Amino acid sequence: MTELLDGRPLDDERCYRAVSSRDARFDGWFVTAVHTTGIYCRPSCPARTPLPGNVSFHATAAGAQSAGFRACRRCRPDAVPGSPEWDVRADVVARAVRLIGDGEVERSGVTGLAARLGYSERQLHRQLVAELGVGALALARAQRAQTARVLVETTTLPMAEVATAAGFASIRQFNDTVREVFATTPTALRAAATPATGPSGWLTLRLAARAPFAAEEVLLFLGAHAVAGLEEWDGETFSRVLDLPHGPGVVRLSPGADGSSVTARLQLTRLRDLGVAVARCRHLLDLDADPTAVDDVLAADPALTGLVRAAPGRRVPTAPDADEAAVRAVLGQHVSLGGARTFTARLLTAAGTPLAEPVGTLTHVFPRAAALVDADLTAVGLTGSRRRTVHALAAGLVDGAIALGPGADREEAGRALLAVPGIGPWTVALVALRGLGDPDVWLPGDLALRKSLTALGSTDADAATRWRPWRSYAVLHLWAMSAPALFTRHPEPPETPS
Repeated sequence: MTELLDGRPLDDERCYRAVSSRDARFDGWFVTAVHTTGIYCRPSCPARTPLPGNVSFHATAAGAQSAGFRACRRCRPDAVPGSPEWDVRADVVARAVRLIGDGEVERSGVTGLAARLGYSERQLHRQLVAELGVGALALARAQRAQTARVLVETTTLPMAEVATAAGFASIRQFNDTVREVFATTPTALRAAATPATGPSGWLTLRLAARAPFAAEEVLLFLGAHAVAGLEEWDGETFSRVLDLPHGPGVVRLSPGADGSSVTARLQLTRLRDLGVAVARCRHLLDLDADPTAVDDVLAADPALTGLVRAAPGRRVPTAPDADEAAVRAVLGQHVSLGGARTFTARLLTAAGTPLAEPVGTLTHVFPRAAALVDADLTAVGLTGSRRRTVHALAAGLVDGAIALGPGADREEAGRALLAVPGIGPWTVALVALRGLGDPDVWLPGDLALRKSLTALGSTDADAATRWRPWRSYAVLHLWAMSAPALFTRHPEPPETPS
């Protein structure tokens, strides 16, 4: 069974209560299939609430589609935030869902997906069907349908190009899927759309988030860490280069007009990378988080109550690629934020891949591990031991001894990182926090955290007991106390304990 906001299992009675109250907090947790109309909706759909006997509930849109239901064109259930469950959980089903979202089935098929997870295809299929009602192919098909809808509605590409870009094997398969999922033709879908405006050659999308959400703060945090040539921050828009499966892309992220979303403008080498690019942007901004669950736990501790009230829904910004996050964490060991940015910019120039043409100030793709194994890093300014750590980390990433992708086992990843000479617990924790997106990470020995804990009269023991399973979010609240320049919302200074 799927779990909901307070950790209790999803059941028909609780789901129906959420639908009856049109509770948007549950959007993305499940969809409601209405048997009298043959459609499925998000819980907050504004349509008349169906009778209890006329509905069933599915953990994913793919499950509803496989049962023969079509997506509601009024509430657009495929355009909601994803379930936060897949970021919280560390089991094989969650890891599989994260990998499917990152396009693993499109790249290597179900065989490759199962191999990445260390399971046979049959074992993986059995676990997915037992929990979600569908297998990996159905989940990937639902993602292709979503990508196709975005391209149909936001571009003027010929439908044959849309079909290829979305990952369909043929135009017929594309047409049939659109009809089955959206109960309309691709042409009619385009005719009913209101295209987003943006510069020529760019795709403009709305990335939804659960309220409360402060886009300005998430983008400021990322902007304060921006590395010249790879990232750019102009005070409102955060831009960066993405290393995607079929070539580099560039994304520009700015606060959405509705206050609960982010506007993403994407320029891609190949349009078929759209789904992966969107998934990585959502990961970067922590858009699928469940702020209600997080805030309820943290605010229950008197030491954090004021921090949470001052910044409800605070997110944990990450990196679009965990390998990159690991290398940057090593570069940032024992140096200031400015020093880390300088080292990373030099590394980018020394080993990164130049873009075919610069996009504004963006010039390079962050170097992949294979490019770092034997790279000459003397110009970066690192000590000899730090250079050896970067080389050893890169070698481990290349030979598979260290696995940090979306489907990584977080505990195994931590053990593998600790085995690299020069990497300690703080770096491992930072990679888990900002690379793997683990919601329950504490940074041992972090000076900024220690400063805030002292001001609050708290200790590491509080984090270990009262702040689970959301310690990563507590870290961001405490960082906001000690490094207010990285945040837009600040609590009142606490009284110093006597």
